[in-house]
Amino acid sequence: MSPLISRLLFLNFCFFLLFFTTNSQDNGSQKTYIVYMGNHPKGKPSTPSHHMRLLKETIGSSFPPKSLLHSFKRSFNGFVAKMTEEEAKKVSEMEGVISVFPNGKKQLHTTRSWDFMGFSEQVKRVPAVESDIIVGVFDTGIWPESPSFDDTGYGPPPAKWKGSCEVSANFSCNNKIIGARSYHSSGQDLEGDIKGPRDSDGHGTHTASTVAGGLVQQANMLGLGFGTARGGVPSARIAVYKVCWSDGCADADILAAFDDAIADGVDIISGSLGAPGFVNYFNDSMAIGSFHAMKKGILSSLAAGNTGPGFRTIANYSPWSLTVAASTTDRVFETMVELGDGRELKGASINTFDMKGKQIPLVYGGDIPKANISSSLSRECVENSVDLELAKGKIVVCDTVIDATEVVAVKGAVGIIMQDDSPMDGHSYPIPASHVDSKSGAVILSYINSTNSIPTATIKKSTERKRKRAPSVASFSSRGPNPVTLNILKPDLSAPGVEILAAWPPISSPSGAVEDNQRVLYNIISGTSMACPHVTAVAAYVKSFHPTWSPAALKSALMTTAFPMSPKRNKEKEFAYGAGHLNPLGAVHPGLIYDASETDYVRFLCGQGYTTELLQLVSEDNNTCSSNDSDTVFDLNYPSFALATNASEPINQVYRRTVTNVGSKSATYKATIINPWKNLEIKVNPSVLSFNHLGEEQSFEVTIKGKIMNDIESASLVWDDGKHKVRSPITVFF
Repeated sequence: MSPLISRLLFLNFCFFLLFFTTNSQDNGSQKTYIVYMGNHPKGKPSTPSHHMRLLKETIGSSFPPKSLLHSFKRSFNGFVAKMTEEEAKKVSEMEGVISVFPNGKKQLHTTRSWDFMGFSEQVKRVPAVESDIIVGVFDTGIWPESPSFDDTGYGPPPAKWKGSCEVSANFSCNNKIIGARSYHSSGQDLEGDIKGPRDSDGHGTHTASTVAGGLVQQANMLGLGFGTARGGVPSARIAVYKVCWSDGCADADILAAFDDAIADGVDIISGSLGAPGFVNYFNDSMAIGSFHAMKKGILSSLAAGNTGPGFRTIANYSPWSLTVAASTTDRVFETMVELGDGRELKGASINTFDMKGKQIPLVYGGDIPKANISSSLSRECVENSVDLELAKGKIVVCDTVIDATEVVAVKGAVGIIMQDDSPMDGHSYPIPASHVDSKSGAVILSYINSTNSIPTATIKKSTERKRKRAPSVASFSSRGPNPVTLNILKPDLSAPGVEILAAWPPISSPSGAVEDNQRVLYNIISGTSMACPHVTAVAAYVKSFHPTWSPAALKSALMTTAFPMSPKRNKEKEFAYGAGHLNPLGAVHPGLIYDASETDYVRFLCGQGYTTELLQLVSEDNNTCSSNDSDTVFDLNYPSFALATNASEPINQVYRRTVTNVGSKSATYKATIINPWKNLEIKVNPSVLSFNHLGEEQSFEVTIKGKIMNDIESASLVWDDGKHKVRSPITVFF
């Protein structure tokens, strides 16, 4: 068995063992569980009384009504209840129950970017259609007073809108933010949180303005990133679903938001949240919700996660959702450090503080440990390891990157220099700070130890410079392969997610530290959370030209027109960037699309081992699973090709695909295989597809033969009619 697949299977076993062990403890205590039951029975919405009756019939008549916390009653069937593990097991055995799983927590996946992709303010738009598009944003809420959400010039909400606005904490909607709801199943009031849809964190305001914020001239973060802030679809409407709080994003709240958003009439869902790990599709709130959204023609654009660069760290890997990785743009923020002897060293951060060139005493954390604390801890500025009296009034050098709250713990320091070779993605801090590489760090330490006078330094305010090589995938961006279905490539594509400027609430500090007294209206942050709304916006932009396209068609358009990325700069190759980098203008005219319907996904799920009985609860499709469905993963009409294999066996795999003509009425496409691997033979049959009218479908097969010689071998298929290049990545790995 191959090394990569062996590692994946071992990790899956470890995750299962941990899950089983954790959930086998404390049987008598109650926990919050989600009970998922698929569609409503016979199309009729279920009611809390119906769910309560089921619970009493299964568990006992004494089951307390207050333990039924929430019923999903608009877009799908299920409920949230407090139960013991034994009670949850009984419920899982009820007829009509698809899955029962604990109410876990997902995490947030935390301008120049549009221009970098060639998507200028002057691009062609369909304003009347774009202003009718409603984007549902699942996040920490929104700051409605931000200039990015000014509704001047907007008419009333589209007639299709069936949502509502939760008025609380002086919050009100307008003709830009047309709906807002909040969900908090835990009921706990945590410090810093604001009840209702108002955003006290900043993350949700940032993502919403990246998708659909209006044009704001002279936006900047205390002088950095100066320019025009704008969303990708500035005329679109925003519907806010606050599911994330300071303690995370509960599965029960996420499902409740999907239940409402689908029924409210949103056109697309943007979710910059998730959790890595091996969880089957119908035990995952994001997969369940996005499946029901897909059924109603709604694409879910979801962040890949920030736990990279290791393999199999990806979140949100269902084939019916669009999974987004984060990449760099051509802009980078540089924070110089000047030593007392005049030498300057390059560093990175988002530093808005100006020391005005003043030289400050410099000290190494390893030289100032607290009494009875090892210098191996103080050198990394671990909390409570540094002698604060000796750090007071000085710039402290640390041997690793620390976050804003850890910087705060070095009380009295007036600056922080962090030195190591981890990736330099700019972050904000509550005091002047810069991250230098270990080579520059060695220069600083040598200077501290060799100078005959008191060592000093100054940290300069950040400045912008042009990044020489971009885009490349950010180190933090989670990688594939897909942990549940190895032969479905994830992520799907990448988009700008590093040092992105967007709107921010003035009650939240830019660094996130409570002790940070800076306040901004626009902030610069990084994450797949920032990449996801870029893709959401472009999907909405494409939908404004093609309102009837399915979620799969929109996804195909974005993937097959993506700019190819360099495997030399991204060693994880397609597991880092999927089909490539987002191409907003190209996605409007893809030429061909790989479409897929609910029926296609149901057949795929048959091949994944789900039964006819279960799938008929989930889907309105009445097809039955058969023994011939075992290889349906290779026939799912996906815009990319992935094959998990091993080095000891020959490869002979056939994929079947169908493309639909959406380009020229009459067109002939010729296939080209770009394959640098002599050990792999990849053929297309037929290699020429001729179309006589729009909407016409043609099918073909791709056959891969040979033997793999490397961990990952990448190729691609390109259909070309002289006007359109329809590209799909091919990834073979072991």
